[in-house]
Amino acid sequence: MEIAAAILILLGILFFFGAVVGLLRFPDFYTRMHAAGKGDTLSTVLILGGFILYNLSEGGDAGSWNVLVKLVFIALFIMLTSPASTHALMKAGFESGNDPETLEDEEPEGQAKEDAP
Repeated sequence: MEIAAAILILLGILFFFGAVVGLLRFPDFYTRMHAAGKGDTLSTVLILGGFILYNLSEGGDAGSWNVLVKLVFIALFIMLTSPASTHALMKAGFESGNDPETLEDEEPEGQAKEDAP
């Protein structure tokens, strides 16, 4: 049980790292928000799942069950609020005129944009 908990925690850290790379590498606001929202939610739930498994492997007195219930509620709260807040931020960005980057926005290297008439 402790090995499964460690694997879940390490997977969560790996997904956090992937979200950080996405924030640094993706080209525009929307793709960065996608990386942050998905990576944050999944990695937090994986890490909390690892903590829950570790707590279950320890045995059960009243204090550990209290911690277990708190961890489950935190995981549920993150699963509900993180996607909603990411969506709200993306909607606010869109309504403020922040357009997504498209393939037409990219220009080949060595060529300048043509002046539009």
